[in-house]
Amino acid sequence: MLLSVIVTIILLVILGVIFSGLWTDYLWYRSIHFASVYTTQIWTKIALFVIGGLIIALAVSLNVYLAFRMRPPFRPIGGEQVLERYRAAIDPYRRLVLIVLTILLLLFNGSSASGMWREWLLFTHRTSFGVKDPQFHMDVSFFTFTYPMLRGILSLAFTAIVLAFIAAAITHYLYGGIRLQAPKGSRVSPGAWAHMSVLLGIFVLLKAVAYYLDRYGLAFSDRGKVAGPSFTDVNAVLPAKTILMIIAVICAVLFFGNVFRRGGMLPGVGLGLLVLSAILIGGVYPALIQQFQVKPNEADKEAPYIQRNIAATRNAYNVGNTAIGEYNATKQPTVSQLSQEASTIPSVRLLDPNVVSPTFQQNQQIRSFYSFPDSLYIDRYPLGTNQATLDMVVSARELSGPPPQQNNWINEHLVYTHGFGFVAARGNETASNGTPDYVEKNIPPTGALGQYEPRVYFGAETNNYVIVGGPKGGRNREFDYPDDSTTGSGQKNNTYTGKDGVSIGSFFNRLLYAVQFRDRNILLSGAINDKSKILYNRTPRDRVQKAAPFLDVDGNAYPAIVNKRMVWVLDGYTTSNGYPYSQPINFGAATRDTNTETSGRIVQQSGKQINYIRNSVKATVDAYDGTVHLYQWDKTDPVLKTWMKIFPHTVEPKSKITSNVDLMKHVRYPEDLFKVQRSILAQYHVGDAQSFYGGQDFWQIPDDPTKGDQAPEPPYRVTLKMPKIPGDKNMPGDDTPTFSLTSTFVPRGRENLAAYMQVDSSPDSPDYGKIRILELPRNQAFNGPGQVQNSFETEFRNQLFPLRQQGVKAEMGNLLTLPFGDGLLYVEPVYSSTASGPGSFPVLRYVMVQFGDRGGIGSNLQEALNQVFNTTGNDNTGNTPPTKNGGKLTVNADVVKYLNDASNAYNDSQDALKKGDFKAYGDAQKRLKKALDNASAAANKPKS
Repeated sequence: MLLSVIVTIILLVILGVIFSGLWTDYLWYRSIHFASVYTTQIWTKIALFVIGGLIIALAVSLNVYLAFRMRPPFRPIGGEQVLERYRAAIDPYRRLVLIVLTILLLLFNGSSASGMWREWLLFTHRTSFGVKDPQFHMDVSFFTFTYPMLRGILSLAFTAIVLAFIAAAITHYLYGGIRLQAPKGSRVSPGAWAHMSVLLGIFVLLKAVAYYLDRYGLAFSDRGKVAGPSFTDVNAVLPAKTILMIIAVICAVLFFGNVFRRGGMLPGVGLGLLVLSAILIGGVYPALIQQFQVKPNEADKEAPYIQRNIAATRNAYNVGNTAIGEYNATKQPTVSQLSQEASTIPSVRLLDPNVVSPTFQQNQQIRSFYSFPDSLYIDRYPLGTNQATLDMVVSARELSGPPPQQNNWINEHLVYTHGFGFVAARGNETASNGTPDYVEKNIPPTGALGQYEPRVYFGAETNNYVIVGGPKGGRNREFDYPDDSTTGSGQKNNTYTGKDGVSIGSFFNRLLYAVQFRDRNILLSGAINDKSKILYNRTPRDRVQKAAPFLDVDGNAYPAIVNKRMVWVLDGYTTSNGYPYSQPINFGAATRDTNTETSGRIVQQSGKQINYIRNSVKATVDAYDGTVHLYQWDKTDPVLKTWMKIFPHTVEPKSKITSNVDLMKHVRYPEDLFKVQRSILAQYHVGDAQSFYGGQDFWQIPDDPTKGDQAPEPPYRVTLKMPKIPGDKNMPGDDTPTFSLTSTFVPRGRENLAAYMQVDSSPDSPDYGKIRILELPRNQAFNGPGQVQNSFETEFRNQLFPLRQQGVKAEMGNLLTLPFGDGLLYVEPVYSSTASGPGSFPVLRYVMVQFGDRGGIGSNLQEALNQVFNTTGNDNTGNTPPTKNGGKLTVNADVVKYLNDASNAYNDSQDALKKGDFKAYGDAQKRLKKALDNASAAANKPKS
């Protein structure tokens, strides 16, 4: 009696915990209006659990029952009389044993079947790709949606028949149908013989189905040089699978025929033939073809299949329209070339968002319980009367928790509930002391971004649950922000009024959440009332991932001020590993770089294999009330179309985001997609199969030279002008600087620069998403990032040495590569700080620049550029370069005058930018261009 009570209590506790998890999840989904996503998943899992588990359980139980019914009426007592004791013990409970067996099989196999919910939903709602694979001429949707489900069903069928065979054999043995110690010829009863023959026949028949599906599985073969069917697969393995399928069917017929003609010879011969054929036809024959026909002429034999792989891979990763141009870069531009690039100089970003977080922390933390992430964000905002868009380093001011001396349950979960405010600094310049030049700052917020809701209940640093929304007069009002002008307390309080949140005013809900969070205070606290709500799953990326389980969410969510609200903008990807002939890639390895290695905020993707990806969804999460919006971005993606059939009304149409002008200003090309595409293009920029086979032109992503670890250099967001490639209609160049995402390539196994990759990142641009690659001349050596870093360390060691003495720390910022002056310009900021201490934060000390073989260093970009371009030597016009005279360089006096005018104009333009006076900025830019044009004319003027 006591035991039954204990077991009952344990079962009730387990069921209670399971129910609390399921019901609180439903309440959360309902609170964000995504309840259908949850219920669709749950009902699909339940249906598959019951149907899949029940089919297997009934199949096994039925065969146990049949084996019992086929037991021989007389069991002679012999050497196996020990079984009599087992039979005597089991017989009185055989129905109970059968029921328990059925339940256990239902539970275990039902769980396995329910795990196929994605495959089932995709299969039943599949959408055509409109593209056929080149080998089987099947629509790609068959391989992406249908094939995985067929494989899953076949796997369950094999499980059922194997378990049924084992269970039937044991039952026959227990009840005398199989006697191992009986005389030969009477060891298996006729009933047991017929029963086991049928089960073996079904197993072999399933093997024939497996051989049939294996033919289509060759679409993902890795036997050849690249993914997809190779020469050997098409000419040896494919016919072998067909032959083995036919032999398996014949073998199955022989097993079924053995029901009527008792004997093991025919099925034994068939089974032996199947095994021998599998070894010779399925294994030896393809190996011989590979060794003696393919290997001696592999490049020619594999060429058609490599070409198929190239076409499929480019399509699957959406890089088929990549424009690649031969960039005849120069190392010594003329003054006239520099004058044409003058407009890009003010756009160069000097603030590194991965370095200046401690500076934001010191300047804008305000109180110790606020924090900024270790890696900040880059965005664009219009400033001044002309509303010119500038790159900025931005961040939300989030809450790190109550002050240590006040850290208790009430303060952590009911009082200190949200961060406050948004901070933005110009990306292209700093204040006079090297700190960021803030355009939005302080508490309450002041600056150029206007009025907006500053409270941050949902953010990148908010992981714990909070309980909000009590009456305004309640004793546990939420801390809003510090305000010394407030009488008495020195703080402002606030009560949450947002849409999101699950009500925990009822005892039942409080009990459920106390169980869910393993926190009895939720149930016992008197500070919670009938107006209270609980907020959880507050990190924007986790929030979108949970709301849309069919998406992979980009690892870098970023905040933006949109329509007087602070929102988090995220990118969602649809991925698959079922695109035939496409080269698979490890998603986690492809998105790994120094940012994912060193930043706690930027998330590296999982290590799953993918061979198809689309940026199909743009998402937003409101920082105040957590509202989630999913917007269709890629209207052609069949994977997203399929999921939109499964979860209707979950993803909003693209028109909803394109009509939101304020939001569109902050949409950008996503980083993780770009990193995957650059990993693919490191090889798949080669379009010819023969060249691809040789691999001599393959590239690789360089390691980040500014960090000490061996991790790839991250892509950088900069505003730049891509150059025009003469004679190449796909590379017309840019008339104005464009917000871009960029990266570099080096040759495989070398360090010099091979190519430069850029994608237009502005959604209002007609070229948004267009990838362009500048391929450097192969007959010249251009310094790659690692070589440039080494040059900086060597050439400017005298300036850097004082920053590396005891008590001082130097930190290198991002090494930007920019097309500039018909060449490539490297720009790297250098920060310094005290080596340790709570008040330590980096400030910009130098800017290092390299163009060709010349470098410069200055306290700002213009000073460094002047060192490089005022003494570049021969300007390719025939003029004599400046010469040394007494250790000093001498140049044409008029050139010096005009260049000084240009420097003054540049400084005036920067002062105008700081003031937001874009009329004065435009006038200064005109003076800058005129001065550089005059300098060019003076430099080109023949000597009298």
